[in-house]
Amino acid sequence: MSTLHESSPPPPEAAPVNPRAFEVTHRSVFAIALPMTLAYLSTPILGIVDTAVIGQQGDAALLGGIAVGAVIFDLIFTTFNFLRAATTGLTAQALGSGNDTELRTTLYRAMIVALVCGIAAVVLQTPLLAASLWFMDASSGVSSATSEYFTIRVLATPFAFLNYAILGWFLGLGRAGTGLALQTLITATNIIVSVTLVMGFGWGIAGVAWGSVIAEAVTALVGPILIWRELGGTWRVPRAVLFDAEKLLAMVLLNRDIMIRSFCLLCAFWLFTAASAQNGDLALGANAVLMNFFLIAGYFLDGFATAAEQFSGRAIGARHRPAFERAVKLTVLWGFMLAGVTTAVLLVFGGAFIDTMTTNEAVRETARIYLVWAVITPLVGVLAFQFDGVFIGATWSDEMRNMMLLSLAVYVVLWKLAEPVFGNHGLWLALNGFLATRGFLLLWRYRVRLNRAFPPPVSA
Repeated sequence: MSTLHESSPPPPEAAPVNPRAFEVTHRSVFAIALPMTLAYLSTPILGIVDTAVIGQQGDAALLGGIAVGAVIFDLIFTTFNFLRAATTGLTAQALGSGNDTELRTTLYRAMIVALVCGIAAVVLQTPLLAASLWFMDASSGVSSATSEYFTIRVLATPFAFLNYAILGWFLGLGRAGTGLALQTLITATNIIVSVTLVMGFGWGIAGVAWGSVIAEAVTALVGPILIWRELGGTWRVPRAVLFDAEKLLAMVLLNRDIMIRSFCLLCAFWLFTAASAQNGDLALGANAVLMNFFLIAGYFLDGFATAAEQFSGRAIGARHRPAFERAVKLTVLWGFMLAGVTTAVLLVFGGAFIDTMTTNEAVRETARIYLVWAVITPLVGVLAFQFDGVFIGATWSDEMRNMMLLSLAVYVVLWKLAEPVFGNHGLWLALNGFLATRGFLLLWRYRVRLNRAFPPPVSA
């Protein structure tokens, strides 16, 4: 007869403990989101200061020149923002997997790509400027001022792209405080130099342009010093690992997908502006004022999107699903809460904000008609903002690219259908539909990719 010991099943084996497991908390999310929100807000502050400094010169052509020049560089820098985003995702994954060599080589590869792209922008500055001026079709005075501004500021692109890579690497490590310090250095140096050269030495628009060049160059010199300290005073990595063909191709493809996504986003805003112009000068002016509400909200929400990038990438590297899901839950939760507060503030004070942005009474009245469409954009778009961060951190760039292309197609269809019937209301409906579509499509693909990235364990 069998004994009890012989007939009992063997005790279940304890689940293996993941040595790379980590916890995502509200505090850790805010430790990244808050500094980066402050860092991203430095961008509009810098634009305001540059405009105010040039505005003191009393020359409308100079103001127009810096405005057109800023649009050109916004296009260039937004298109190449993949240097920051891709580096963050890849670095976070290397951190999560505990691969110190890959942690270093990710930075070096990103810096090489950044320098190549930046030098290419300098070399190709003549056709870039000619195409931009042709597209803008500005007056001769504005075109002349833009040319002076562009030919100087374009010298900053190698430094600016290098700073993108450095910032992305520190964010991938979760060093948001360092990221804030670097962004603050760029902004403060730019403001001090611009004000000194314009107000003190009378350099005009050239002073503002040189302020950008010097600020980016100074930060590009400080960044490697901080990197050297982070790496413990050593830079060396095996050359074969640095130039590994498979890793380089993966980085190129990731950068390509993020660049396509960013360019599609720019196309959506360009279509919105072009369609606004077709609705008349009042609609164009009102929409330009109201779009600032969406852009300001975006700077706030980008902080939590950056937190999502770091934690999702680190969880992918560590193969730790609980941290991944927790990171998504908390960043989306806080993103919605911040979006709700932003929408409420804009709804209450939107009229006052409109009055500070323009003195034209007709534009003020028109903007108030469409105000509600602008103030809901943070709530409608928050899902897209947050899942952009998740997909960048997880390096699911092909999905993000495809969902952006599909959303852009939906946007064009909505615009073509709604605007003829509802006018400018239809245009705003299409924009909000674009934001919502992107968020829900990314949520749908998130469910699919989550199970693919963290497959359930196979039972014995």
